[in-house]
Amino acid sequence: MNANPYQTYKQQSVMTMTPGEMLLAVYDELIKQISFAQLGFKDKNNEVINRSLQKAQKIVHVLQGTLNFDYSIANSLNDLYDYFDFVFRNTNMKKDSSGLDDVLSMVVELKNTFAEADKLARK
Repeated sequence: MNANPYQTYKQQSVMTMTPGEMLLAVYDELIKQISFAQLGFKDKNNEVINRSLQKAQKIVHVLQGTLNFDYSIANSLNDLYDYFDFVFRNTNMKKDSSGLDDVLSMVVELKNTFAEADKLARK
């Protein structure tokens, strides 16, 4: 039994999520990590930049692992995720944040699109 009520709540909420809700939660976490990296650049904190971008890369790899290539959109999403991974790696190696704004706006757009699709699927 988990002694921490918040952890118990969190675990239960994840266990009861629909696939659409789970996908949106993953996108929320990706947005959060990109935002943390941007704050790291503002604060000139390489540790935060590195940690956030590595987490963002892991999230992108998870998203790629969930793609169903029976659908043609999966190839386009895979290419987009490859681009995100490329930007995260280059940003981290060169400590140049110039590509993060574009990636963040694309991730937000994808999340909004999936949220709308999830709403339509529930009707």
